[in-house]
Amino acid sequence: MKTFKIISLAGFMSFVLFSFTTIVQEEWKVPAKYVNMENPTDPSEDLDIGKSLYNKHCKSCHGKEGYGDGSKADEMEGDLGDFSSEEFQAQTDGELFYKTTFGRDDMPEYTKKISDDEDRWLVVNYMRTLAE
Repeated sequence: MKTFKIISLAGFMSFVLFSFTTIVQEEWKVPAKYVNMENPTDPSEDLDIGKSLYNKHCKSCHGKEGYGDGSKADEMEGDLGDFSSEEFQAQTDGELFYKTTFGRDDMPEYTKKISDDEDRWLVVNYMRTLAE
């Protein structure tokens, strides 16, 4: 009986520790080249194009307001982020461009779907408008 309790306790503790480690998402490291990259577009121009591209390619996961509550969000495993948050908005345009361009895990890369770099920059500019 004592052995059963020890095995049960060890199993329970393993389960709890495993559960908490899968909740934490690995930090998304962006190369310095992109962190320091300047946005070559004017953020006040062509927002309608950025919004249109966002609605077509991003809204289904990230949601209309960028809260990570899109129609496909429940199918995703990682944190979809909250584009309105201070933490998200504190990232450089280059970091957002990198993440949009190359993706990771559930986030696809967009070099084929949005093949023009300038268009991806326009999406970054639109995401800036989602700040609260």
